[in-house]
Amino acid sequence: MAAIGSEIERLIQLLSKLPGLGPRSARRAALALLKKRDTLLEPLAASLREAADAILTCQVCGNLDTQSPCAICSDSRRDPHILCVVEDVADLWALERAGVFRGRYHVLGGALSALDGVTPDRLNVGGLLERVKGIEEVILAMNATVEGQTTAHYLMDLLGDMKVTRLAHGVPVGGELDYLDEGTLSAAFKARRAL
Repeated sequence: MAAIGSEIERLIQLLSKLPGLGPRSARRAALALLKKRDTLLEPLAASLREAADAILTCQVCGNLDTQSPCAICSDSRRDPHILCVVEDVADLWALERAGVFRGRYHVLGGALSALDGVTPDRLNVGGLLERVKGIEEVILAMNATVEGQTTAHYLMDLLGDMKVTRLAHGVPVGGELDYLDEGTLSAAFKARRAL
């Protein structure tokens, strides 16, 4: 196999660092970009530069936007008395796509993980504790992982007597019981309710 130039190799290495792209997928993506230089590579490069220059982290909630406070924090139609705590910006975006929440958010920046060295001081816990004054309900929208649940329990302890709720866990809409793992089935049974 012929050697490839260092610029191409660097492009492949950078692409392979993106989620869902391994070395082979990164090579295919790099080749597609290079084959469509005028219609894909150059517009993408310009868009990446513009995004790097314009996108900020919201000083209030931790969301990404072109302004700080972000559009969500600045929206007066949102309920300022309900705060939804998420691990990452991707979780905030997922909730916004679903259109189910009209309050404010707080992005922690991850979840507690002893194995990965993620301790409370590496998360935006201090900012959360400052924001909960005047809040009537804190919704913990943590992932259903060991780290997510550990983080939720830690935050519940810190928030003390506040009204703290969390997202329900269990059988997904359209899910078949035969395909669910034991943990999901157990959570669904524990969270059952009257019809």
